[in-house]
Amino acid sequence: MKELTPREIMRELNRYIIGQDEAKRAVAIALRNRYRRAQLDEDIRNEISPKNILMIGPTGVGKTEIARRLAKLVNAPFVKVEATKFTEVGYVGRDVESIIRDLMENAIRMVRSEFSKRVETRASVLAEDRLATLLVNPPKKSTGNPFEFLLGGKKEPELPKEEQDKLALRREDVLAQLRSGQLEDREIEIEVEDTLPQLEVGGNSINIGDMMGGMMPKKTKIRRVKVKEARRILLEEESDKLIDEDEVREEAIRRAEQQGIVFIDEIDKVAGRSSGGHGPDVSREGVQRDILPIVEGSTVNTKYGAVRTDFMLFIAAGAFHVAKVTDLIPELQGRFPVHVTLKSLTQEDFKAILTQPENALTRQYEALLAVDKVFLSFEDSAIEAIAHAAYVMNETKEDIGARRLFAVFEKLLEDISFNAGGEEMPNVYLNINGDYVIEHLGKDEVTMDLKRYIL
Repeated sequence: MKELTPREIMRELNRYIIGQDEAKRAVAIALRNRYRRAQLDEDIRNEISPKNILMIGPTGVGKTEIARRLAKLVNAPFVKVEATKFTEVGYVGRDVESIIRDLMENAIRMVRSEFSKRVETRASVLAEDRLATLLVNPPKKSTGNPFEFLLGGKKEPELPKEEQDKLALRREDVLAQLRSGQLEDREIEIEVEDTLPQLEVGGNSINIGDMMGGMMPKKTKIRRVKVKEARRILLEEESDKLIDEDEVREEAIRRAEQQGIVFIDEIDKVAGRSSGGHGPDVSREGVQRDILPIVEGSTVNTKYGAVRTDFMLFIAAGAFHVAKVTDLIPELQGRFPVHVTLKSLTQEDFKAILTQPENALTRQYEALLAVDKVFLSFEDSAIEAIAHAAYVMNETKEDIGARRLFAVFEKLLEDISFNAGGEEMPNVYLNINGDYVIEHLGKDEVTMDLKRYIL
């Protein structure tokens, strides 16, 4: 885990997320407390659990983005789930333990990728060596006798020494050509492992070969691919051989348990509402009770081993337009002691979103349309008009937060995006100003009709 102070975490989050300082401060402190906990003696360390966070705010204001950027910042296993996908045990739907299984899959993928980079140099040499062998002396196709694997297979007859010397010389030439990139587009036949079909049982994928206890021989198939593709396939195979899967599994479990971040969205949708004379929704309350042991700390069995959830950081989020936080069962409220409220975006926030983040939409659309030789530039008046339009639409229609900007940009650039492209397309330089925005969005979208608010 990177040793970042809360101020440094806040500064990094500010590069991508505008405003919402209260929420960013809360997650920055929670992340730093993890580092502090890791430095303590084991006796006291096991007594300190993360203080989970509940984010309250409308859609599109940055709740998910804060959690996602936080996990990316420290390279921690992360999973985002929708609370509405889960049902109480006994109903049709996903069970809450699949959250931890998904987190483990992400942790395994992350650790395996890191281990692959460590052995990349050695694996690339071995892959290149195999590639040269295949180009010089392609293997003969097997007869497909199903009993051969039981008897150890047929052994190839040994070549005469003269033939071996010729092949060795030719192999050196091929290796030199491979390293210089001369053979990248040449086609070659390689034998790859054919993945067996997987069964879906209770939301988990089960490999038929694993069910047979590895008794079945590995099924292979011949693929005809270009050398550059064959190099990638062989590199993956050689990397897998060099990586210790037990070590990967142990490290992934450790990271998931100690550094894992689980983001549960739409938590307000499973809040039981008992108004109107009706009793609480049993299914919704059941989902909360199923989530409770995961958040409190329990052991979940996964295909990689038992995983404890005691020290994972859980971040829940919801708009809470209809339901209130107090509609959650008290036990669940108690497991999310830190409550932060995210505010609706103002016009100034929209202006900042369009100009300050490194992944601002203006930069994204400039890069996208530059592919088709359309070079955009946005004046300050255009930024002002777009921000105002997004704010007005959120006020007069449904408040969907920063996602409103996607709708505004698509409408604004619809004609340009449709007509751009083609080999005969000349370079087009388009300067977008406020008048252009008003003309293409329409005055009704840019100005707020106050009459509708007069009683």
